[in-house]
Amino acid sequence: MTTTPPLLLITADPSHPLARLALRYARAYLKNAANSHDIDNNDTNSTRSSDNATSEPPLLNVFFYGDSAHIANRLRWQSADQLDLTKEWQSLAEQYQLPLPVCVSTALSRGVSDVDNSSRHQLDGANLATGFTLVGLSELAMMMQDNCRLIQF
Repeated sequence: MTTTPPLLLITADPSHPLARLALRYARAYLKNAANSHDIDNNDTNSTRSSDNATSEPPLLNVFFYGDSAHIANRLRWQSADQLDLTKEWQSLAEQYQLPLPVCVSTALSRGVSDVDNSSRHQLDGANLATGFTLVGLSELAMMMQDNCRLIQF
């Protein structure tokens, strides 16, 4: 039986405690889901290839909207005594093959752009951090289908 993964709608600015809480929640959820997933897979198919793993839906859906778009800015400096949310999300995304979609219009309005949008809007450069992608709100709408459990931070 497949269940729809929850959707974390992150709207908090990186300096807000809710932004760090969203990361902590995602880490805990993914660790638990991955452990459960491994147990299920070992019971049903111990010879699965790694190629099939990439075609599976993510264990968790995440969407960065509003002020959380600042998290996707690769030029955002963080002092050594502060948690670097950009790097932490990148690490989590790499570990769990987790997409990191960011609302394109809220990102652009906050000075975060990829190469394509920088060219399209005649901006001086791109600063979207590796692993993050700029997407339209239709991506969020698609994630919200099928009795989605939405958790906003």
